[in-house]
Amino acid sequence: MVTDEKHSEKLPLGALLALAMAGFICIVTETLPAGLLPEISQGLDISASLAGQMVTVYALGSLLAAIPLTIATQGWRRRTVLLLTVVGFLLFNTVTALSSSYWLTLVARFFAGVSAGLAWSLIAGYARRMVAPHLQGRALAVAMLGAPVALSLGVPLGTWLGGLMGWRMAFGLMSAMTLLLIVWVLVKVPDYPGQAASQRMALRQVFLTPGVRSVLAVVFTWMLAHNILYTYVAPFVANAGLANDVDLVLLAFGVAALAGIWITGQLVDRHLRKAVLASLATFAAVAVLFGLFSASALAIYVGAFIWGLTFGGAATLLQTALADSAGEGADVALSMNVVVWNSAIAAAGLLGGVLLGQWGVSSFAWVLVVLLLLSLVIAWRASVHGFAKGHRQAGQVIIAH
Repeated sequence: MVTDEKHSEKLPLGALLALAMAGFICIVTETLPAGLLPEISQGLDISASLAGQMVTVYALGSLLAAIPLTIATQGWRRRTVLLLTVVGFLLFNTVTALSSSYWLTLVARFFAGVSAGLAWSLIAGYARRMVAPHLQGRALAVAMLGAPVALSLGVPLGTWLGGLMGWRMAFGLMSAMTLLLIVWVLVKVPDYPGQAASQRMALRQVFLTPGVRSVLAVVFTWMLAHNILYTYVAPFVANAGLANDVDLVLLAFGVAALAGIWITGQLVDRHLRKAVLASLATFAAVAVLFGLFSASALAIYVGAFIWGLTFGGAATLLQTALADSAGEGADVALSMNVVVWNSAIAAAGLLGGVLLGQWGVSSFAWVLVVLLLLSLVIAWRASVHGFAKGHRQAGQVIIAH
């Protein structure tokens, strides 16, 4: 067991992949009900729309808990906090698997979301702490692998298994995976002390730190654009005759997202600013492609693949920029990221629904272009703080001359 503060000069893959597994469990636990709505509604004798609220209350738990729990646990040992979140998933997924009461299930889902909110606030800072500063971006890329793997492979697999063996068994399998993760964390993940009281920064102080607001603004605009398209991808691709091939479009996106994470891992520590600007500009170009050729199946597949490449490394890039900007307040800033990210998801559901109802799927692409250009301008202007010029070194950005 490692208890003192040591930075590894190479990537501790066993520990980082344990963090990635935690992220995988967060995402699959959140989205699993979406693929099993008919089975859940029949099993609990409720409507599909009521079953869908299992996703809503999970997101609400994450939104409400991320900042206060992160602040409350700042002084705790880091592995204790990580294990607390993992045990939360074990407990509340088990309750979900066994519950015959809709209201008990909703309560369990809410507290599973609470666990996720704390986990996402913790993972990035934990990954950065394990390695020397010049490897922090690459370490975070590995720790973030769980999200795209979950979206591209875990959710479809969980949905398939749930349909095969029942939705309760799908949640039971999540609990079994969580048990394995607890052992993995105890064996592989180093422990670190929490922050001393003298190091802790107040929420307002972190928010007002130069660069933090710029990064959070990019998080919101980028994720709002992404989630309008991702949430309503089925009606969007139906316009190109792909109503029965949504899974293939999402597979193209997911595979590219995995490649995007690898590419980002190579770039983030030396070219973070350029990677962010290139990702936003390329996604904006894809939105234009979608706007001009929305009826073309080839354009949809090519666009989805390039979109995946730009999105795969987004979490790594944005959380690295945010943590660098916040300094000692990194954990609190990353908890703000959880809130802003989830708010963008919720806002995308609402805005996308209005766009779909009022103007149809043809309006999506041009709204995306506006949002992404706004995001690009914010990132471009944050050249001193937030997305600074130069490459990262010793946790700071060194301006290249």
